[in-house]
Amino acid sequence: MVTQAERAEVFRALHRAPAILVLPNAWDCASARIVEEAGFPGIATTSAGVANALGYPDGERIPAAEMLAAVARIAGCVRVPVSADLEGGYQDIAATAAGLVASGAIGLNLEDAGGDAAQHGARIATVRRVGRELGVNLVINARTDLYLDRIGDPASRFDRACERLLAYIDAGADCVFVPGVTDEDTIRRFVETLRFPLNILAAAGTPPIRRLQELGVARVSVGSALARAALGLTRRIAQELKTGGAYDTMLQGAIPYAELNRLFEK
Repeated sequence: MVTQAERAEVFRALHRAPAILVLPNAWDCASARIVEEAGFPGIATTSAGVANALGYPDGERIPAAEMLAAVARIAGCVRVPVSADLEGGYQDIAATAAGLVASGAIGLNLEDAGGDAAQHGARIATVRRVGRELGVNLVINARTDLYLDRIGDPASRFDRACERLLAYIDAGADCVFVPGVTDEDTIRRFVETLRFPLNILAAAGTPPIRRLQELGVARVSVGSALARAALGLTRRIAQELKTGGAYDTMLQGAIPYAELNRLFEK
């Protein structure tokens, strides 16, 4: 049986494998099992998807204990490594890192939200320390939101983002993440400047996965997009039922009842 620590090392190695690591972000056990059944070697969670499913807005409005409980349920129903989106760490980063290890997950996404870079570096170092103390060398994906939130002067944004990401690498990150970047030239510049595993968020205008691999990107994730697409379909079904009384949208492409149940048979 593969241990949690071994799964962490398998997941870490995927960031430097010849093939790009593609991570559809799950928000519950059903979405995680569907991703696993599709053949992906790992699963990431989405903080927004999990929070919204449990009745909270995104942005650390969900209590850390509820987020970690959701991560534990996801990690417990799949065999592949699970990396959790834990936003900025929920105040007590040491307790959050310990809770992550207890959940069975093997890594995390940790965002700086444009805040103090030195403090974020300290959070990364704490996660590294706590994980090792508990026997799991957690895989840390360190994120800067300078592009996502369009923080500061656009002319210097690239240099400032690189400065932050290099500091996060020095603090112990395994991968760095710059959501909000979609153009090829900027992605290529990040790859060439950092020379370190880079995560790109798939969004409108993002190059296809094959092209991202050609550019040297190590990891691509979809954030809350998968959850939002599923909920968008739910809204269209609800509108069709309310206004037209038809079932076409609901029935098209639905997973059969028995097939969905089989995803959870032991």
